[in-house]
Amino acid sequence: MSEIFVMYELDQPGAARSITGASLVEGRPVRCVHAAPAAPGSTTTPGPRTLCGKDTFAMMPSPGRPTDPDSSWYAAEYAQLVCAQCDAVMEG
Repeated sequence: MSEIFVMYELDQPGAARSITGASLVEGRPVRCVHAAPAAPGSTTTPGPRTLCGKDTFAMMPSPGRPTDPDSSWYAAEYAQLVCAQCDAVMEG
């Protein structure tokens, strides 16, 4: 698989966090962590859909991208928030 972007699906401002201690991105709790391929013809822009098929338009890309093939594609602090469908594709 080529370039992968980690995408944060965010709750609305002021929403209760579903996971205690979940990190905030731009002051909003992260609801779910997805993976998305790069947009066609680009290595710097996420594509329009995640690997599970969700629209990336309203999602926030992670500031960093996975580079170490021996590490997980998502940050450890988000392990409880990872989309099971995206994770299955990444692991497969």
